[in-house]
Amino acid sequence: MNKYKYETHFHTSEISPCGRVKASEGVRLYHDAGYAGIIVTDHYFEGFFETLPAVSWDRKADLFLEGYRRASEEGRKLGLDIHPGIELRFNENANDYLIYGFDESFLKEYKELYTLNLKKFRKLTEGMGIIIIQAHPFRQNMIPADPSLIDGVEIYNGNPRHNSFNSLAEEYARKNGLKMLSGSDFHQPQDAARGGIVVGSRVNPGGFADVIRKDRVLELIQTA
Repeated sequence: MNKYKYETHFHTSEISPCGRVKASEGVRLYHDAGYAGIIVTDHYFEGFFETLPAVSWDRKADLFLEGYRRASEEGRKLGLDIHPGIELRFNENANDYLIYGFDESFLKEYKELYTLNLKKFRKLTEGMGIIIIQAHPFRQNMIPADPSLIDGVEIYNGNPRHNSFNSLAEEYARKNGLKMLSGSDFHQPQDAARGGIVVGSRVNPGGFADVIRKDRVLELIQTA
């Protein structure tokens, strides 16, 4: 069986304030590491949008998508599949959620998602095919979400500068019957290829959420 590696948690310096690697450079790092694709999950939170000029929401959404689009350009050159995602933080608390299964039009149609809370976001996206994965739920200042409001948990977070208590995240996911995911939480060059998933076929555009929903993940990449 063929095996293809995908990164599920990837930030660009163009958008994420904590990112230290440009989108194109990050894509090249993953190409060199043998990955087939990346889901770009830049930080989507109120603080980012407050830094933007007073322009229309469509324009703000376009500015937010700059990291993803630059990654896509490099991906086309190198043969990597690049998919859109976000790491969404609501104003209600410090939790982060990896959101998959949308296209660019979704971010333009539904404004200021950070003003919602998890329960309202779940209701908003019901029936849209969107997947909600709580990222590093046991990291400091974060709390595990209501299992009925999420689809899964990032049980392995490869970021070397945080203690994400991955074993607790896995225990929580198993106890509640939630999908399990691994991601590098890529911000700096040394973070590349520390996590991700292995699947049996290339992921078509718009198809990453189905990989999770239909249990097509063959293996979770965990480097430590």
